[in-house]
Amino acid sequence: MTIGFVNAGIISLAQAATIIYGANIGTTVTAQIVALGMFGGNSVSTSVIFSAFAGLGAFLGVFAKKAGTKTLGGILAGFGLLFVGLELMSGSMESFAALEGVKKVLSGISNPILLVLLGTIFTAIIQSSSVMTSIALAMVVTGLIGIDQGIYLTMGSNIGSCVVAVIAGVTSGTNAKRTALIHLLFNCSGVLIFMLAAMVLGWFDISFGSMFEKVFPAVPQVQLAMFHTFFNTVTVALMLPLTGALVSLVTKMIPEKLSAGTPEFSLRYVDNNMLRTPPVAVSQVKREILRMADIALENVDRSLVMATELDFAQKALFERDERQLNFINQELIAFVVRLSGRSGLGEKDRAYLSGTYRNIRDIERIGDYAENIVEYATALADSGQSFSEEARSEIGHLKELLHQLYDLAISAYNLEDLNTLEKANVVEEEIDDFTKQMEEGHIKRMEKGICTPSVGAQYLELSSNAERMADHMINIAKSIRSL
Repeated sequence: MTIGFVNAGIISLAQAATIIYGANIGTTVTAQIVALGMFGGNSVSTSVIFSAFAGLGAFLGVFAKKAGTKTLGGILAGFGLLFVGLELMSGSMESFAALEGVKKVLSGISNPILLVLLGTIFTAIIQSSSVMTSIALAMVVTGLIGIDQGIYLTMGSNIGSCVVAVIAGVTSGTNAKRTALIHLLFNCSGVLIFMLAAMVLGWFDISFGSMFEKVFPAVPQVQLAMFHTFFNTVTVALMLPLTGALVSLVTKMIPEKLSAGTPEFSLRYVDNNMLRTPPVAVSQVKREILRMADIALENVDRSLVMATELDFAQKALFERDERQLNFINQELIAFVVRLSGRSGLGEKDRAYLSGTYRNIRDIERIGDYAENIVEYATALADSGQSFSEEARSEIGHLKELLHQLYDLAISAYNLEDLNTLEKANVVEEEIDDFTKQMEEGHIKRMEKGICTPSVGAQYLELSSNAERMADHMINIAKSIRSL
């Protein structure tokens, strides 16, 4: 998620770094829950309780009608299945630990660097430090490894967890790569600090394992879970004041590069990494659509300036933004297709996404009509003709009406406000009436010889295109009726 936000320009590298710090502490909660589930005995254990939650959650997920109840069912089922899996894993570990060959191999691995390396490799393969730590907890509880071995495996899992960020960053922009590097450097720094601390403690015949055994005697699962939390919290406390330096370092290590293959345009608010969190991605799609609409309106303004003043100073900007609209149209629709296929979307989100295809197309068509107006302006300039003063005044009023409609339509769409939609409908009807008046007035001017037939044809086409722009603007606002 963080890489997606950075790549889309929503948050800065410094903000991303602090989010990563918090995520590293937050992920230790899983180990605490797993350790809690390892308490049992003859009484009813937490594993049994949470297994019952899994059944209840599955029942709610299948039979509940409300989206909120289904979500609650998913949460209960998820927690429950976590402990069901833990029971299976612990049972397997007990049988595995009974094998003499396994005992000899694992008991023989005491080198801290080797254990950290193993933890890193295993976590990189399964792509989850929480799962790796849970496995280490089960191994410690069954006596397969000692607490110190479990600690080094857990430290290695923190480095291995960076593989997810690295994979996501490699396929994204420069800042996304920097974010992945921040994650890697942060976790490697924490491991290095604690490895050096362990070396110093070793001179006094003290280890992290022995320290946590004294604080939490006879509960190895709690010892390892607490170390995991302690490790990440201390690392954050040490690295937080150095965030600025860390950001500067990764910026120098990965400088901004614009190669021949760098795309001219990109989506600003959405990124494929956001597909991991569909509800967040939906809200970002709306932001991208609003951005696209603003670009289209800017081109409408430029086209009307060119038509009335025959000033083509901004034609290059117009053409660039027209290409950008076409790019967003293609890429955003492709993203919405991928997003629509993801699970975890509510009914309202799916209803919204189903309407985005037409919304995107409506905005792209507004840009196309603006392009038509530029062609009319170019034809006028080439012929050495221009619109009359009265015609330019009418176009100026039409521009004001289009802006009024745009503001109301986009506000209604963004806020899902039906009252604002009704106001937009009134302005859209006013534009319909005014474009008819424009056509009638211009015909009279041609009859009086004020305008030539060729200029009149361009004017009538302009008013017709403006009326169609208004239709597409109101279509965007009307899409909220299906939500």
